[in-house]
Order: sequence, then structure tokens, then C-alpha cells
Amino acid sequence: MHQLNRVWLQINSVFQTPFLPIGKSTISLWHLIYVFTLFAILFWFTDRAKKWIEDRLLARSYFDAGVRQALGSIGRGIVLTVGFIIILQTAGIDLSSITVIAGALGLGISFGLQQLTSNFVAGITLLFERPIKVGDRIEVDGVTGDVVKISLRATTMLTNDNITIIVPNADFVKGKITNWSYSNELVRFSFPVPVAHSAKPQKVIDVLMDVAKNHPGVVQDPPPDVVFQEYGEKGLNFILRVYTKDYLSKPSALRSELNLAIYNAFQKNLIAFAHDPAMEVDRPPGPQKTAH
Repeated sequence: MHQLNRVWLQINSVFQTPFLPIGKSTISLWHLIYVFTLFAILFWFTDRAKKWIEDRLLARSYFDAGVRQALGSIGRGIVLTVGFIIILQTAGIDLSSITVIAGALGLGISFGLQQLTSNFVAGITLLFERPIKVGDRIEVDGVTGDVVKISLRATTMLTNDNITIIVPNADFVKGKITNWSYSNELVRFSFPVPVAHSAKPQKVIDVLMDVAKNHPGVVQDPPPDVVFQEYGEKGLNFILRVYTKDYLSKPSALRSELNLAIYNAFQKNLIAFAHDPAMEVDRPPGPQKTAH
């Protein structure tokens, strides 16, 4: 028993012995264990609290998912900062010396944190101005996808190919962003349709309108329309313009389905495309001329 007490006193002496002087304070191994343990608990607790606030508390409010995530992140950051200061104070660490060290380190790494600070400020700007929100269909640098998460540092996009793209928030403030869902969920797509010169314009318009009205993904209010754009060198150029909300994330599928429907409708109504002016149609057989 005496031997165990002796070992315990030696171990306790090792933990209590100061080895890192910081200003008026000296840090021991016990201080480090105390600070890191409490901070790990604080980190875990704030993470759970953030999820509860986003999924339970704020879910009943009028805030959308993006605003809830941003508010949760800001609240967690504030609690972590205040909690860390309280932990240091209860551990008996002189905060004035920590401030001096932090200032010296901040001067040395300020250039490296410029981009991080820029993204953080941009994240706050996105929170209040809300040019984008979770669920929006956006295009950044030629890449199109759905916004699935907005944090204080970056925004996460998911493309149609199920590829996740992390975009720094500063890019949304400095660059040009196309938001297809900013005003509402309706988006208009335009599909060029070139036909042969021999086609009757009014018949082409009627056929295209009939195709648009019979497609389930095309919204009828506002209604689709057809524009007779110009007399081209190779044919007559029309543009079919339709509104949709079901195909917002898959415009290529809508284009493919409408192109197939237009092709079948043109075949049925004996309308030739501009790139195929010699398209054969069903004609009664007649005498054939032979070359001599």
C-alpha cells in the first residue's frame, strides 16, 4: 500500500510540475489535459446543439435550410470562443499573455489567413443578402449543380453526375453566378428548330405548340410559345420556348424528350428539317425515268 501511494505521488508530481511558462502563468501536463478534455466535450456538445437548433428549433420557423445552417454555425462559433476563454480562466492560465502570443502569431500568419477571412466575411454576406440558398440551381464557372449546403467558409454543390463541388464563398461575392431559382422555381428553356424552306410556317408553329402542350414537364402557365426567328440560308429557323420546374435539374432530358417528340410530329406531318431538305415522304408510286 505504501508503495502504491509512493507511485501515485510521483505520477501526480509529474502532472503538476510546470514545464511551459507563458507570461505570469506556467503550464503543466495537468493543465493541458484539463483544457483539451473540456474543449473536446465543448466541441462535441456544440456540434449536437447546432444540429438540434437547425433540425428542431429553427425548423419550425420561416427560415430556409441555408439560413438555419448559417445561424447554427455562427452560434456554435460564438459558444466555442466564449467557452474556450472560460476553460482557460478556470485552468488558471493568464489570458493577457495568451493575447500577446496570439497577436504575434496573427501578425506572422495574417497573409495565410487572408483567404480564409475573405471566405468567412463572404459567408456572412451570403447569409444576409441571400443571393443563393439551399436547393437553388446555380452555375459557377461553367459548372451547374444544386446547392446542398452553405457554411461560413464554403458552399457545397451537387451536379447531375452526383459529383460534389466545394466552392469558396468568396467566389460568390467576387464572381458572376447564375442562379436559375432566384426568383421562383420556373425556368424557361429555348430550343432552336430549323426546318426546310418548303415548310409552311404556320403549320410548323401549330405542330411545335402541340408538342409543347402535350409534354407533361412543360408548364402551361405561363404558356409555351414559338418564335419564327429568321429566314436562314439552309432553312427557316424557329425557336420553341417552354417553361418548366420539374426539369430544372435535368434540362438535357427535357431537350431530348422534346426533340424526339418534334421529330415524330414532323414525320407525321411531312415537315422536313433544314439539315435534311431531301427527306423522303410517302408518295404514291409513279413511273421511273431511266437514263439512256
